[in-house]
Amino acid sequence: MPRFFNISGECNPARHYMLPPARRLPSVRDLVDRQAYFVLHAPRQSGKTTAVRTLAAQLVAEGKYNAAVLSIEVGTAMPDDVGAAELAILADWREKADRLAPELRPPPWPDVAAGARIGVALAAWAKTSPRPLVLFLDEIDAIRDMPLVSVLRQLRSGFGERPGGFPSSVALVGLRDVRDYVIQAGGKGRVGSSSPFNVKDESLTLRNFTRDEVGELYEQHTAETGQRFASDAVDRAAELSGGHPWLVNALARQMVENLVPDRSLPVTRAHVDQAKEILIQRRDTHLDSLMARLEEPRVRALMEPMLAGARVSGDVLDDDFAYVRDLGLIARPEGQYEIANPIYREVIPRALTFQMQSQIRENPAWYVRPDGGLDMPKLMRAWQEFWRKDGHLAAAGFLYREAGPHLMLQAFLQRIVNGGGGIEREYALGRGALDLLVRWKQEQYAIEMKIRRDRETLPDGLKQLSRYLDVTGLDEGWLLVVDKRKLPWSRKLFRRDRRVDGRKIHVMGM
Repeated sequence: MPRFFNISGECNPARHYMLPPARRLPSVRDLVDRQAYFVLHAPRQSGKTTAVRTLAAQLVAEGKYNAAVLSIEVGTAMPDDVGAAELAILADWREKADRLAPELRPPPWPDVAAGARIGVALAAWAKTSPRPLVLFLDEIDAIRDMPLVSVLRQLRSGFGERPGGFPSSVALVGLRDVRDYVIQAGGKGRVGSSSPFNVKDESLTLRNFTRDEVGELYEQHTAETGQRFASDAVDRAAELSGGHPWLVNALARQMVENLVPDRSLPVTRAHVDQAKEILIQRRDTHLDSLMARLEEPRVRALMEPMLAGARVSGDVLDDDFAYVRDLGLIARPEGQYEIANPIYREVIPRALTFQMQSQIRENPAWYVRPDGGLDMPKLMRAWQEFWRKDGHLAAAGFLYREAGPHLMLQAFLQRIVNGGGGIEREYALGRGALDLLVRWKQEQYAIEMKIRRDRETLPDGLKQLSRYLDVTGLDEGWLLVVDKRKLPWSRKLFRRDRRVDGRKIHVMGM
């Protein structure tokens, strides 16, 4: 059977196109040799399990270590019962460990009291193993509360007995870093008075693919089928995905299996954009699970001001930033937090406004000129009137209320351009505004929205939009100023044109 692009579960080089996992984990082998306990964390479906399984198999094959990947996830069902969680975890470990060679398998788990079963079991295995025991404990952050604290404390307790009396090296593998406190049910709080795991040597993360690695992965398909990816298609896939392995594979799979199944035809940049739109509309499990996080208070505390280009409130902790970054939703490539990649940047507001978008009674055909172009002045006048009549009320009903005007604008525009265009979004913490680039066939229109807070709002908006026009190469743009003061609409609504740096800017008050 020919290989294919994998978007579910662990990768297998015999069945899937894949890159060498160890390449993205260059320091792990050194940590194992140093008998280190460490953390490996990265967003979901970024290749963690594939990487550690590959490494464990290599360690066993070399004959120097006894290594295994064991999951903690089965303990999730017993959040309030440490003993029951331990029994479930150990039963699962027994099944997984029995796949090792007979001499490397653990002895029967000792029968001890709840709260000590994990540590005693690992000690017994280490003492009977003919080689130093190396364990990769996967899905460590799937369990929470006291079962997690108990596991971490038992690992810390046995740490001093390694390598003969306890595992020589242990990696905690999961979505998030394991710090000196445990976040319970998405809230904030410290469990106990001391760290449940203060023996870690490093906290590592699994980096995304580079542009060249995206090309290398896609080249495997070309080598086996003859179907070529255009260079700008690879560029676009790397740009849209940010190098996230699942997105890289999902785009490719959509293109070669559905959009361009004929292997004699090349994959182009236009196909990448088509595949992106299909993924966003379909919202596969990966995207859907991320979007479900948007309702969490800790995620909302960052995402809401980010969507509006504002700053976070003073009660947002550094760990909240770390938590949302560990989820893979945000990144900080140049010192400023922003959405991790363009696909997430687009899918987040669309997910938050999906129901509202379907209720907007606007016909896209109303705004198409006889020559097929977009009648932007007519569309902007319609938006202004929509905001006055219904939009401002509907925006107040969003879960992300502070970003309501920005989300409502995007819902309105998305409803119109779905038939023949798209929207590129630029927003980040502290940016000060939402920048949108509406694409319609061969046309482009730049829009910026700002919330009026003081007299400086309009001058700042004009400068910011002028800079955005520099980036887009356009000489005309639209500045939408939402006045949230309690004033009559007669004072809020206006339309006027300004020239800034030689560019024409249409200013609309709402």
